[in-house]
Amino acid sequence: MSDLIHVATRKGVFNVVRAASGWRIDHASFLGDNCSIILHDHRCGHLYAALDHGHFGVKLQRSADGGRTWTEIPAPAYPPLPDGHELPVHPMTGKTIPWSLKLIWALEPGGDDEPGALWCGTLPGGLFRSDDHGDSWTINRPLWDHPSRPSWFGGGYDEPGIHSICVDPRDSKTVRVGVSCAGVWATTDGGATWQTSAKGMRAEYMPPEQAYEETSQDPHLIVQCPGQPDRFWTQHHNGIFTSTDAARTWSEITDVKPSTFGFAVAVHPARGDTAWVVPAIKDEKRIPVGGHVVVNRTTDGGRSWQTLTKGLPQEHAYDLVFRHCLHVDESGQRLVMGSTTGSLWISEDGGDSWQTVSTQLPPVYCTRFSFA
Repeated sequence: MSDLIHVATRKGVFNVVRAASGWRIDHASFLGDNCSIILHDHRCGHLYAALDHGHFGVKLQRSADGGRTWTEIPAPAYPPLPDGHELPVHPMTGKTIPWSLKLIWALEPGGDDEPGALWCGTLPGGLFRSDDHGDSWTINRPLWDHPSRPSWFGGGYDEPGIHSICVDPRDSKTVRVGVSCAGVWATTDGGATWQTSAKGMRAEYMPPEQAYEETSQDPHLIVQCPGQPDRFWTQHHNGIFTSTDAARTWSEITDVKPSTFGFAVAVHPARGDTAWVVPAIKDEKRIPVGGHVVVNRTTDGGRSWQTLTKGLPQEHAYDLVFRHCLHVDESGQRLVMGSTTGSLWISEDGGDSWQTVSTQLPPVYCTRFSFA
């Protein structure tokens, strides 16, 4: 089991460690800075933190000592706009979609056979790759230049964004990405070509005749089971979907109380039928149902669900859990969850019970176990 957790927040990065007395915050970095995502690369031990400095731009930092010291490395940069090329226009708002980095929304390591390889998902919908531990980055032009991209649109952000990257453990050239809002995209040749992979997803916010269009889908997060890599789960804007055929087709799960809306989803590392989601009220509200913070868990592929509450606040609690803020370790027993109101909880029994580490952190954007 992992005894170290990295927490990215609106005002810094925090290391949480397990000691004899229990879990505690051990160290903080970048206090006051907005960290949108954090990644621990289990292959080499590097830690990466993406910082959003607003007017001053996006910065990327790397640590070789678990976050004690940091070195700034280049952030992904969009190529120059070609001469005579017009900026794409948002199909909903009529506004132009920028051709420059606005946010790093996803960071994932390449395969174990690709030392130094990293994938990076951004707003406004660019996918980047590094083969030298982040010292340089290249945009994936086949996806960026795909004919469908002008129809991509934003969900929670004005621009479309890539928030999920799943590198297949069987074949590092097979990668799937989740886009809000453009569904799921898959490559089997390392990014040279891409195909949509969201068949069966339903977007209730679209006109009925367009509800099943694959490029209109808004998956909030996509996760793949490492031990059963054909099994995928996604928390979608209007439901929970699962796939048993390597994301080629998806099935909707509808009968889940108190809600099928949410952002976060996690899957057991070995058992693809076991997954966790964090329900909320959608659209204009975006708060826990009834002011109760709960986690839903299935162990049978979504046929039935348990609502887990032990140790979580059940009265006047309005914590929202963002998409990267629920994580499970390699044992499948430890989970960490952070909220928009600065609460951090840890479970050591698969979600049956939760212990509070803090209620005073800045809004949490990402939680990650540090795997050996």
